[in-house]
Amino acid sequence: MLGFLKEPVVVTAKINVNLVALTMMGLISRLWGLCYPRAVVFDEVYYGQFVSLYMKRIFFVDDSGPPFGHMLLALGGYLGGFDGNFLWNRIGAEYSMNVPVWSLRLLPALAGALCVPLAYQILVELHLSHCAALGAALLILLENSLITQSRFMLLESILIFFILLAVLSYLKFYNLQKHSAFAGSWWFWLLLTGVACSCAVGVKYMGLFTYMLLLATAGLHFWHMIGDQNLSNVSLLCHFLARGLALIIIPMGLYLSFFYVHLALLYRSGPHDQIMTSAFQASLEGGLARITQGQPLEVAYGSQITLRNVLGKPMQCWLHSHTNTYPIRYENGRGSSHQQQVTCYPFKDVNNWWIVKDPGMQQLVVSNPPRPVRHGHIVQLVHGITTRYLNTHDVAAPLSPHSQEVSCYIDYNISMPAQNLWRVEIVNRESDTDVWKTILSEVRFVHVNTSAVLKLSGASLPEWGYRQLEVVGEKLSKGYHQSMVWNVEEHRYGKSQEQKEREVELHSPTQMDISKNLSFMAKFTELQWKILTLKNEDTEHKYSSSALDWITMDTNIAYWLHPTSGAQIHLLGNVATWASANAAALVYLCLSLWYLLRRRREIYDIPEDAWQLWMSAGGICGGGWAVNYLPFFLMEKTLFLYHYLPAVTFQILLIPVVLQHLSDHLCRSVLLKSMFSALIVAWFSSVFFVYCTFSPVTYGQPALSLTELKALRWKDTWNILMRKQ
Repeated sequence: MLGFLKEPVVVTAKINVNLVALTMMGLISRLWGLCYPRAVVFDEVYYGQFVSLYMKRIFFVDDSGPPFGHMLLALGGYLGGFDGNFLWNRIGAEYSMNVPVWSLRLLPALAGALCVPLAYQILVELHLSHCAALGAALLILLENSLITQSRFMLLESILIFFILLAVLSYLKFYNLQKHSAFAGSWWFWLLLTGVACSCAVGVKYMGLFTYMLLLATAGLHFWHMIGDQNLSNVSLLCHFLARGLALIIIPMGLYLSFFYVHLALLYRSGPHDQIMTSAFQASLEGGLARITQGQPLEVAYGSQITLRNVLGKPMQCWLHSHTNTYPIRYENGRGSSHQQQVTCYPFKDVNNWWIVKDPGMQQLVVSNPPRPVRHGHIVQLVHGITTRYLNTHDVAAPLSPHSQEVSCYIDYNISMPAQNLWRVEIVNRESDTDVWKTILSEVRFVHVNTSAVLKLSGASLPEWGYRQLEVVGEKLSKGYHQSMVWNVEEHRYGKSQEQKEREVELHSPTQMDISKNLSFMAKFTELQWKILTLKNEDTEHKYSSSALDWITMDTNIAYWLHPTSGAQIHLLGNVATWASANAAALVYLCLSLWYLLRRRREIYDIPEDAWQLWMSAGGICGGGWAVNYLPFFLMEKTLFLYHYLPAVTFQILLIPVVLQHLSDHLCRSVLLKSMFSALIVAWFSSVFFVYCTFSPVTYGQPALSLTELKALRWKDTWNILMRKQ
């Protein structure tokens, strides 16, 4: 029985020494001195704020992209025991002792380090030689810009890691297609492709470019499969469904899960939730939830309400009135009704309260049982403090003369009768009998006499209107623009008929005992829409640049400057590598056009397998550069050099593709091959020289003298910081 013990248990392993060595070098280059400088570096001031909010579970919205990358940075802080207590207020601020700098920077650094072996494996899977793959990995290893970007709490290295992982996974899956379809390894690499694509998009929307490239590549490969007569219709259907599941369904589900975790972690109210709808705010702990918790759901005649404009631009605001009246005449000589002003006020105030009144009755309290207001009902809106009626008439609005003035009616006995009837239209109703609901219903108020719609114009009134926002009656209303839509935010059933008692009631907070929650999909849809549409005002940045500046690296970014010495860190690429990448792209384009023209004439300069390799490798590397670079010419946003890093990574991978092709097919004599090899060695030595030359401003140490800093300014457009000594 124990005979198997007579022989030793032997485990054999196949180790790629190149891969191990490259991984170790990548880790050393990215992790060495990771805590230096112990100060806020460039956009760490931006991402650090979000990490702190994660630690404190406070909700935020970042219009730069999805939350997965932020969550990874926050994971580093969590693993390091960060409590979120640090004021990220300026670049260069020294980190306090409670900030785990190494832990916060670890994940971006690991991602940057792993890009080195990924580059090696991608070229191997593209069927290039191990020598070419090794060259590609070393170029990524010695790329100063990638080192700088990966050593700080920034997202580009994580984005590039997932992009390269997606490309590698797809290539491995494709190479297994012929002999291992539907095997375990085939499924693993196909599924990993979808997961990596989803992660890339989840870090930054720039990941969508590579995702689209891989989808297009998968579509092209499947198109070729359709022409394979050896595959049955059932087999083709299985292949199609497998790709649809792995490359579309699973990435979509994973993308949703990023938001689910994000919203589950950030359950507390904070300063950012003010841009969200009232319903979203009420779902967060604290803030509006404390005010609106348990309010009556159905708006009834006699309800006391505040009305928030759904648009939220230029800022959130509530329908408001006060005792001041419109000027008799404006500065341009145009007259007004001189009635009580109605505005949209961006702060909570007792003058934001209105009472929903039945035009056929005088009472301003809710009856028992309450009579709910439904879609299509006619109401009057009575200002709670002044008891004047919301009114509009054929008088030009103060700043929008094409629209009607909105006022609270004052009887001056000057033959201007009240026009204060409004029809309630629930925009998001499910039926024409829907009840007007607190927070949930989005409502238009249509003036009965003139058919004008109550609308926020967004213009800021002059001093006589206290710079509050103008509200108008829009005569021509086509569709439901958000500026015309309002929702009830705070609500209670009025109990006091007497004015003085009612004023006391309006000043008191609403406290009930029921809560309302949004579904995850409703919150996801709203948050996703805010991320896509919310744009900060574009301001010119000192280090912003255009996409054309990136090709020739005519720009740089100063990330950090030591307060006393000349030590500094810059985002600068390896000049030799970037110039070579541009040359490789140009050579690839010209050679491809030449081959295509010759092949059109049925002249085949290279074997068919070499042509397929040339096109497939170029399609991935050159296509990766194009899809990650060209879209920036269409973007209206502030651009920085780091936006080019995913594109230049693919362009660097194209260099060995071109060099190997030139060596194998254009250098046909032994002498030419020897000379070409010598040139490659000399060129690579120049790459290493440039890396060493700029490493002091890549790592921030050692500190350089004024003379040494001047020597590094190879281009007049580079902003190398010179401190007077």
